[in-house]
Parts: sequence; C-alpha cells; structure tokens
Amino acid sequence: MNARTSVCEFALNVVGIEKAYGRTRVLSDVSFGVKKGSVHALVGENGAGKSTLVKIITGVIESDAGEVRLNNSFVRFKTPTEARAAGVAAVYQDPKLFPHLDVSENIFMGAFPMTAWGGLDRRTMRERASATLRQLGVNLDLSSLVAGLSMAELQFVEIARALCHDLQILILDEPTSSLTPAESGRLFQIIARLKAEGKSILFISHRLEEVEAICDEVTILRDGRHVATRETKSLNRAALVQLMVGRPLEAMYEKRVATRAGREALRVERLGLQGVFADVSFTLRAGEIVGMAGLVGAGRSEIAQALVGMNPPTEGRVTLNGKIVTPKNPGQMLREGLAYLPEDRDGQGLITAESVVDNVTLPIIGTLAHLGLIDRDRGRRLAEEAVGTYKIKATGVDQIVSTLSGGNRQKVAFAKWLATEPSVLILDEPTHGVDVGSKAQIHKIIAELADKGLAVLVISSDLLEVLAISERILVVAEGRLVAEFSREEGTQEAIMMAATAKLEVADVGV
Repeated sequence: MNARTSVCEFALNVVGIEKAYGRTRVLSDVSFGVKKGSVHALVGENGAGKSTLVKIITGVIESDAGEVRLNNSFVRFKTPTEARAAGVAAVYQDPKLFPHLDVSENIFMGAFPMTAWGGLDRRTMRERASATLRQLGVNLDLSSLVAGLSMAELQFVEIARALCHDLQILILDEPTSSLTPAESGRLFQIIARLKAEGKSILFISHRLEEVEAICDEVTILRDGRHVATRETKSLNRAALVQLMVGRPLEAMYEKRVATRAGREALRVERLGLQGVFADVSFTLRAGEIVGMAGLVGAGRSEIAQALVGMNPPTEGRVTLNGKIVTPKNPGQMLREGLAYLPEDRDGQGLITAESVVDNVTLPIIGTLAHLGLIDRDRGRRLAEEAVGTYKIKATGVDQIVSTLSGGNRQKVAFAKWLATEPSVLILDEPTHGVDVGSKAQIHKIIAELADKGLAVLVISSDLLEVLAISERILVVAEGRLVAEFSREEGTQEAIMMAATAKLEVADVGV
C-alpha cells in the first residue's frame, strides 16, 4: 500500500502476519492490501507461504502475530464458516463439497433457509440457488448430485455458495489446474462479472499467463516474506519470475546441451486407436529427449496411453529395444522397459494416502521380496537414496505423499517409476501444477536421465519447456502427427502454426 492509497479503498488488509511451526518460520511480517472491486494475484514458489496465509485469512489456523482487516475493521475468524458468514470465502482446486447432496443443498450447506415451523424451506432454497447461479451465468440442474459434476461445475457451486453470504472477498486457489481451456474461460467470465459487481478476488495461480491476463495487481511472496506488490501491467514475465525465485526467467528454461544419441530404443510405426488417433510414426533413441506438442485434445495423451497399454492400440507396430511388442497393459510394458508418468499425477501416478517409501517401492515390490518376505530395510534405503537424488523436500521417507507440495509429489512420481530402471520414459505434462522453481529442478532431472542413456518423450503444453529441453519436437493435431522440428527449426510460432493448421497443409517434416 502506498501513501496515496486511502485505507478505505481496500476490502482486505493483512498486516505484519507471522507464522511458525516449531523452529520453521513459514511467514515473516507479511503485509499487503486487496483493493475493492479488483482481482489481486498472490504468487510464489511452492513453500512460499501462500496456502498458510489463506488459512490464516479464512480462520483455518491462527497467526502468531499480525492482523487481518476486512473493510478496515479488525477480524479474527475462528473457523472458515465464520469467515464465510462475514463474506470471505476460499475455493480450492479440490472443492470441499458433499458429493451425495444435490446442487442446491451444497450451496446452502450450513445456512439452510427454514420455514416458520422449523422445517427446511426447499422452495426458498431452490429459488435463491437458481437466482445465484443465474447471477453467475451458470446453468446447472439444482437436483443433480454434485458427485456427477465436472471440476469446473464443482467450482461454480462453491462460488455460488460464497455469494449466498454477501460475498466480499473470494479467494481462488489454483482454480484452473484441472480445467480445460474452455472451462477456464468460463471461470474468467465469472471473475469479471464479480469484479464488475464490486467484489474482490484474491487469485492464486502458478500460471503466470493467467495472472497477466486477468489480475490488476500482484503480490509476490518468497520464502515466507513479502517481496513486492505491483500493478500487473508494470511487470513483464521475466521481471515477475525474478521476483518470485530470485533469478532470471532464462535460468528457468536453460537449454540442455544435447549429447550424441545412442541406439534406437523405441520405434512406433503407423500406430492407431480407432476413433481416437491414426498413422502415428516416430522413433526415440537412447540419451535423447523428444518433445510432443499440440493443443489440448489433440491426442497426445491418448498416444502415450496406447503405447503403455492403458488403452491398447488397434493398429500399428511398436518396437522396444529391438523387440516387437504388442501393448496390452501397463504392467507388461513396464517389464519390457517402458515407464509412463501420467498427467493425473495424484489420481494415476501416486497413492497419495501412502508414504514416500511405499510409493517409491510399489513398482519393484517383487524384487524386494525373498521367500515371501519383503526386505523393508532395502526398500527404505532405496527411498532415502531417491529423496536425496531428486531433492525431495520431506520430513523423511515415512511422510504421507498428500502432505507434500505439488513439485515434491512429482519428484516422488519420478522416483517411483525410475526405480524400475526403464530404458524408455514417457512424461505427460511433467511440470503441470508446479511452481517455476520446481519446474527448473524437474527439467534438470529429465536432462540428467537422458545424459545417463534414457530415451525420454516429454508431452507438454508449455512451449517454452518443450523448446528448452527437446532435441526434436513432434506436433500432434486432430489425432495425427502433423510436423516434426529439429531444435534449430523449432519456434513457438512454427509449432503453433502446425498445431492449428489444417491437416492437409500442415503435414510437413514427418
């Protein structure tokens, strides 16, 4: 806040917030304000203190020092319900709803309208729920169980729930991490509508392009400290990243110095899955990183899932380490030397309710067994080596994976599949949902794996990432491989032209 800004312009102020867990200081003297009727970004690496600050604002935990002000009045919420009643609500990337209740019941959970004789006034509840959803421009069946809704629709229900309490501050924590581009666009329209109505939004996201597009101001946290609060338009991407991580953007996407590729590790010939993709051919060599780019829905993940036997291909041939194989299931392909780290890291790549050691050793449990007994000491040693090798920030190998940050969960997923010692590794959106600092660390891991002779296919929507770490780039559009670029030929413009052009004119270099 600068001297020219009146206090009354702010809907929310945090002043001198401090928080520590034991000897670990999470937040140190954090102060900033969110203006009325604005979209304010809160950014920083994983571990910067963003989530802790949100929990303090919404009454999940108490700060050790400092205060929170709502419309310049001191508040100290004891519970999220109390914060919501005062008009402060948070919507997380994993919405906190009741799956076996319907839409209207979830919207009014904890604040049901009652009849004069003490019963639930369902008519009023549905009328008000319908009006609130109309206010958001959202059309949902009020009687539908939320268990059947998409991730975007779940978030819309959460926002509607917040509006029923005279919403003043809406906190959105990584709201687009599981949304399609179309769903994200719809969410941004709702944000714009709320802003026009004078509501204030605190927007937390790793996707800096979203911050640039929809936010008026941005606050940067680093290592639990407030670094800066600036108008978004005053910062370019490079300056924003440097404030977040303390080093330039170029260092985040430092190009790998390629080594000489070795033997052919994977050959894919005219691979197809009926109704999904067709006529896909490419090769991977030992020590080589090949990127696969394309728009969401182009068929990139489907190609990977066919190769590992999750959805076996209906045509084509796969040769792995000189041996023709027919993908039938992931277990079979893993035994053949092909490992796959899926985009849905938490749902398909990890057992988040289990420990680091249990996740890392799960794929190799058979090799740890002798005469029917599992050598747990050896498993712990392997997990401890993985924690050191991949610089996983954890209290130890017994820490539950769900309590780790996104970047560290991704590193556990790497360790899990690399424990099988594959010769070919397919990574589907390997840096999805992680901060720029963790992204750089993951890039380094990928480069080191290739340097050791692994053949790596990286599927990514981040073109800067693809261009930085790949020796060749394959482009997929509408279920077909439409272009291939060398590192020298590849540019963001060329890749996007190929990804969006008609197939008949984009079929080059394949």
